[in-house]
Amino acid sequence: MFPEIRKSQGCQISIVIPLFNEQDNVPHLLRAVRDTMKNFDYEIVAVDDGSTDNTVKMLRQAGGERLKIISMTRNFGQTSAMAAGIAHASGEYIATLDGDLQNDPADIPAMLEHARAGHWDIVAGYRANRLDGWLLRKLPSRIANAMIRNLTGVHLRDYGCTLKVFKREAAERLGLYGELHRFIPVLGNIGGARMTEVPVRHHKRRFGQSKYGLGRTTRVLGDLLLMVYMQRWMRKPMHLFGALGGTFLAAGMLLLLWQMLKLFSGTTGTLAGLALSLGGIVVILMGLIAEMLMRSYYEGSGKAPYVIREIMHGPETAGETANRNGHSFRQDRRTGEPVRS
Repeated sequence: MFPEIRKSQGCQISIVIPLFNEQDNVPHLLRAVRDTMKNFDYEIVAVDDGSTDNTVKMLRQAGGERLKIISMTRNFGQTSAMAAGIAHASGEYIATLDGDLQNDPADIPAMLEHARAGHWDIVAGYRANRLDGWLLRKLPSRIANAMIRNLTGVHLRDYGCTLKVFKREAAERLGLYGELHRFIPVLGNIGGARMTEVPVRHHKRRFGQSKYGLGRTTRVLGDLLLMVYMQRWMRKPMHLFGALGGTFLAAGMLLLLWQMLKLFSGTTGTLAGLALSLGGIVVILMGLIAEMLMRSYYEGSGKAPYVIREIMHGPETAGETANRNGHSFRQDRRTGEPVRS
């Protein structure tokens, strides 16, 4: 489909599938993926996330040169399984797919074409006709989606749909850990990815049991707070902690001054002033520590706190190092690396 992608760069697309106790779904899922992708240069990266049933056995029985099986030592969670699959994928593009057959692999070719034609870094699927229960699945999902949209400013319809297609470099710089897979669009936004969304099909679960429930609500709220912090203040933590600490410290000092002038009696005002002042100092110190940790993270890991989409150089000619008139350029791609001259 895309002959310009050379074999030496890997396959056209890697299908990354996290699996946990999906033994009955494995044969049907692999068959559906292979039937859909038979005209592509593809690979399947199946990640068994510590299943306690026969998921690994079913994967081994399916075999095939296009199937890569990664078996985790225990259940680390969907995010870690997805990160492991992405790290071991060789495709120019990477698609992520749930292992429960609720996502339809038949949507992948159109999403891949859309990503290629529009030069999108991430093409996210949204379940246009979601076939889940209203009370336990749809309603909590809609509430969560609205909260994520309003707090992060990343306006997508469906953050919980696993079916997505990424450019390889966009997937690699997501920084997946914990349970952040449902916040992939926000992570992509932090990394400067160009995103769009397309409608995809959704099916009822045929085999096995769902791994999702209302119990994840509190975890989603905690992760959402982390996402807001990472998006707005991770690279400038003193802007948050300094403002909060300064407000507390100023309020405490004013309250102590009020008490010193004996505008009201008793020790309540003094204690409140001292508590606010000390709290403000502590929050400011936390900001300084966060600032130093952020600098140590970027400097120690060799990562840059920015992502460059492209660098343009003037064409070199004999006796010249570069043409600076800006009319003609060659382009070099760089992703997440500091530029050194």
